[in-house]
Amino acid sequence: MQLKQIARDALLKPLQAVSGIVERRHTLPILANVLLEQRNGSLYVTATDLEMQITAHSEISGKDGHSTTVGARKLQDLLRALPEDATLSIDVGNNRMSVRAGRSRFNLQTLAATDYPRIGVATEQIQTLSLPQKDLRALFKLVEFAMAQQDIRYYLNGMLLVVDQGSLQAVATDGHRLSWASIGVAGDFARQEVILPRKTVLELGKLLTDSDDPVTLDILANQVRFRFANVELVSKVVDGKFPDFNRVIPVGHAKQVEFDRLELLAALQRAAILSNEKFRGVRIVLDADQLKIICTNSEQEEAEEELSIAYKGDPLDIGFNITYLLDALSNLSVGRVKFAFGDANSSALVTMPERDDYKYVVMPMRI
Repeated sequence: MQLKQIARDALLKPLQAVSGIVERRHTLPILANVLLEQRNGSLYVTATDLEMQITAHSEISGKDGHSTTVGARKLQDLLRALPEDATLSIDVGNNRMSVRAGRSRFNLQTLAATDYPRIGVATEQIQTLSLPQKDLRALFKLVEFAMAQQDIRYYLNGMLLVVDQGSLQAVATDGHRLSWASIGVAGDFARQEVILPRKTVLELGKLLTDSDDPVTLDILANQVRFRFANVELVSKVVDGKFPDFNRVIPVGHAKQVEFDRLELLAALQRAAILSNEKFRGVRIVLDADQLKIICTNSEQEEAEEELSIAYKGDPLDIGFNITYLLDALSNLSVGRVKFAFGDANSSALVTMPERDDYKYVVMPMRI
């Protein structure tokens, strides 16, 4: 492989797009590398962790058919340390990659491209849909924080995507709270459900941009593929049955209150400073035209916030994990939010006024 007089960013940008999934410690040393391939007048950079594979490309002239693998972190760190306007020359031979830029020269170890463990992309394409990147990114942001981490119920360590007629829905739950969001998509699709692994969701959140540029979602046999800009991400899906989320969403709660989102968020953030670090409990005391937010900790310190609200219903004293409330309010972008309460033992429902495309359920806790 020989690359002459190429711009630093022509290699660095595709490398940055894929290197986020490269693990620092692997049983297979080659998984710490990225695969570099010259084909179709472009340089393709591929990384995989055996569950997910990302390929990004950049138009670089050279001979097709050449390929190698090299350490992802080292190459990325070297390129980032070079000046932005640096011009590179790269030679590969004898299990070494030589990178020259001005008076700088680096020799990196390479491993054979034939040994690189690619993920075979399924040929059976079940459904395909396309939408703006900013819409998919916003959908993920509303839901991803509710995913479980290392739960024994492995299907909760991810996000459920539901394609149904003209909508794309995303759902995540850790067993204590559940977030559901929906957006419209062009087309009329048969209902299809897939569970994306947590790592896939988080990586897509980094790669997608707030633009109208399209992203294509292909649902394949036991895989999903996302294609956008110069990136292709293929991921295995979680094999499991996601719980029936519709049964969890409460209906008919009579105690309903609207809040200014930023005002409520700021009050909760202040109160959280004196919450118990282990249990993170907060008391929500609802009464006529006022709401009190109360946090205490093991040092007998206390924070109390009082908000004026339009409420005439029965009083309520209920406890929650304050982190769960902060997560939802921080990831919404609307001006006002609506809370619906039942009794002190019932889950609360958070929605956006005049909209039915977002629901957040949070279970109460004893304080």
